[in-house]
Amino acid sequence: MTSENRKLGIIAGGGTIPGMLIKHCRENGREFFVLAIEGNADKSIFNKDIPHQWIRIGQAGTGFKRFADEKVQDVIMIGTIRRPSFFDLVPDLRTAAFFAKIGTKALGDDGLLRALVKEIEAEGMVVRGIHEVMEDLLVKPGILGKHKPDKQALADIRRGIEVATELGRLDVGQSVVVQQGLVLGVEGIEGTDELIRRCGEYRRKGCGGVLVKLRKPQQDMRIDLPTIGPRSVERAKASGLRGIAVHAGNGLIVDEAEVIRQADKYGIFVMGVNPGDYL
Repeated sequence: MTSENRKLGIIAGGGTIPGMLIKHCRENGREFFVLAIEGNADKSIFNKDIPHQWIRIGQAGTGFKRFADEKVQDVIMIGTIRRPSFFDLVPDLRTAAFFAKIGTKALGDDGLLRALVKEIEAEGMVVRGIHEVMEDLLVKPGILGKHKPDKQALADIRRGIEVATELGRLDVGQSVVVQQGLVLGVEGIEGTDELIRRCGEYRRKGCGGVLVKLRKPQQDMRIDLPTIGPRSVERAKASGLRGIAVHAGNGLIVDEAEVIRQADKYGIFVMGVNPGDYL
């Protein structure tokens, strides 16, 4: 059986990519079932024609059972997950056992996600990356629009890559904003959008800063890849940034044509970078 014929289970967080994946499955006749994460997944995506179930983050065990009942063979986890409330985290019995088993591995995002992948695959399902199904989402190397970084911007990209790489090793975040060699901010639990907004308050006079967004060195390609989209460009413009550099072949770009259109309109460069070329 080819991968296209294997029934796909989608664990859907926020953002537009879950809807894109659902559309891709429907257009290509691939069977699927969605576990939509409450408080995160876009409710407008799900109508009676979309096979799905809503669950809290703490109901992973319930979700595993539903996937088994639906005879799901492959699983993709995609979309943003906001910081959960206490209620969101109240676990069902299966999930409580999962957290008890992994212990301190849950302290970092990567440790938790790797443990979750292992748990899913212990059920006989195979966890896939979104790029294995929709490879066009991967960021291409090089300049993506008509604007290019100048000497100062390239120096800021290099500095950003150095910092983002170390952040990733520590499992802290994927993104950093650098302006004129100064690190304006690094990503924590707030996410990239809030990082960009916050750094707009700290920007210096002169040429604007650069957002650098990389996959963590130890990060599994199947989960939580760094992602940009049209909203990233809008936020960058509002905060006075003049460029975005994303990990080529290791990051995702949502609606590439619109990202390039906006970047060209606002005078912002967007490029895919290979960290090894700068370190």
